[in-house]
Amino acid sequence: MNREIPYADSDVLIKAQVPRSEIQMLVKYVEGLGHLGVVTTTDRHAGEVLIQTTKYTWPDLKKALEGMPFEVAFKN
Repeated sequence: MNREIPYADSDVLIKAQVPRSEIQMLVKYVEGLGHLGVVTTTDRHAGEVLIQTTKYTWPDLKKALEGMPFEVAFKN
């Protein structure tokens, strides 16, 4: 029996902060990973971003972001 998982059960929003000068690099990096997530800037001056991902892809994305050459501070 195949059961579809509702999107509401899988969506994850992660608040994070990065150095202001690195927001664009973060966005390009996550876009380059394709299916793992999307980044939206919420406060450019403070370096605050919102990462939309799923609970299934978040572990892989988090591991990739922790390897970035700058600090990504997760707020959740």
